[in-house]
Amino acid sequence: MITRVGQIAAAEGKGDALFTFLQSLTSYISGSDGCLGYEVLRNRDAPEQFVVIERWESAEAHQSSLSNYPKEAMQEAMTLVGGQPTAAYYHSE
Repeated sequence: MITRVGQIAAAEGKGDALFTFLQSLTSYISGSDGCLGYEVLRNRDAPEQFVVIERWESAEAHQSSLSNYPKEAMQEAMTLVGGQPTAAYYHSE
């Protein structure tokens, strides 16, 4: 099992819209083959900052889910993002 942790900042004035978008991904991501969990966290003190935690059977399962998501929808959502999101895979042994 791997955990993917992503950090995303909203563009100015777009925090609520980005939060809504990230939450709207729950059913798609949770229904993807190999997904074990998906959670969106909003920073209490900086509400334009988000952390997305995804648990997957493998990094390959995560990559497969990305390739099936509509590219147009993802491009549209990027207008809500300020700066470059970051993400990394983590595991425990």
